[in-house]
Amino acid sequence: MPHRDNLLLASLSPSDLAALQPHLKLGRFEQDQVLFEAGDTIDATYFPTSAVVSIVVTLSSGQVVEAAMVGRDGVVGASAALDGRMALSRGVIQLSGEAMVCSLAGLRGAAMQSQPLLSLLIRHEQTLYSQAQQSTACMAAHHVNARLCRWLLRSRDLSQSDTLLFTQEFLAEMLGVHRTSVTVVAHTLQEAGIIKYTRGKIQITNLEGLRDAACECYETVKSQYQNLLRD
Repeated sequence: MPHRDNLLLASLSPSDLAALQPHLKLGRFEQDQVLFEAGDTIDATYFPTSAVVSIVVTLSSGQVVEAAMVGRDGVVGASAALDGRMALSRGVIQLSGEAMVCSLAGLRGAAMQSQPLLSLLIRHEQTLYSQAQQSTACMAAHHVNARLCRWLLRSRDLSQSDTLLFTQEFLAEMLGVHRTSVTVVAHTLQEAGIIKYTRGKIQITNLEGLRDAACECYETVKSQYQNLLRD
């Protein structure tokens, strides 16, 4: 069943999953597809199974910076089921793939009938908030080289692939840096044998080297999601 590919759904009790099942449908989403904009009323939630979603903040200048990344270990839009129906940021597909889409009414109804499910959603939103805080600290304290490595590792974990289809422009936008900075770092990583980069595609060739070059934020965020699913 597709829902088993989302770790959050897979962690649910049989009764909670049965309550959600009639409201779940599988959807296909393409890179750069916008799920919602800041200020929109959210009417659906998304449990990625292979797609990866970026939660981004758009500044008045038009600059876009990623605050959090959600994939098969989480859910997008769950705050709407907790009565926060207005989106505070943009949700955009980072990597094409599939997600289980749940109606807002279905998720909210199930959560109101199940304390364990409600607790899981609240803890997930806390984890997402913590990831956004970590991203803020990372941007302020860590070099773009380490930040890019951390970002690639997180994308790899969620997509379960060593091949990532990203342009340098997209990477620069997500990291909040100039494209030239990404060009320099990508060249350095390629020279070190950690990645191979061609236009629009990054191949991770030395996973351990990438982990060694990443900042501590990668392990911190990974640990937070593991704790969420373990509790």
